[in-house]
Amino acid sequence: MTISDLSIRRPVFATVLSLMLLIVGLMAALKLSVREYPDVSRPVVGVSVFYRGANAAVIESRITQVLEGELAGIEGIEKMTSTSRDEFSRINLEFSLDRDIDGAANDVRERISRVMGQMPQEADTPQVTKVDDSTEPVMYINVLSNKRNQLEKIGRAHV
Repeated sequence: MTISDLSIRRPVFATVLSLMLLIVGLMAALKLSVREYPDVSRPVVGVSVFYRGANAAVIESRITQVLEGELAGIEGIEKMTSTSRDEFSRINLEFSLDRDIDGAANDVRERISRVMGQMPQEADTPQVTKVDDSTEPVMYINVLSNKRNQLEKIGRAHV
């Protein structure tokens, strides 16, 4: 007896058999491991600059644009993103996968040292950090108090 004969003579049995094969196949597919995919984290270098008392427009024109202009020529950059806020500038440089993160960070430091004379003297020294993709914050906690003022809260938090 062939499968076609079985399907014609007993269609309900053939349907149940097909559904069972489908369910077993789906369960097996869901339990497959994905070991074949490599754990890839892109090399990202971040540059942060604080400039106390400056608004976002001043930060953008006097710090962020100056740094972006100098950093844009580094070898292996795939994406550059920047943020300018009051008193703060942040530039993230994403490099190609074959680029060494330590070499990229050194290139960024070298380029920043070239433009230090063009930046405001009141601004803090740019901080270069290697950014890890897995260090996203898990939770933000806000604390509110009716008994302490803002300065007392900050003083207690750093102790």
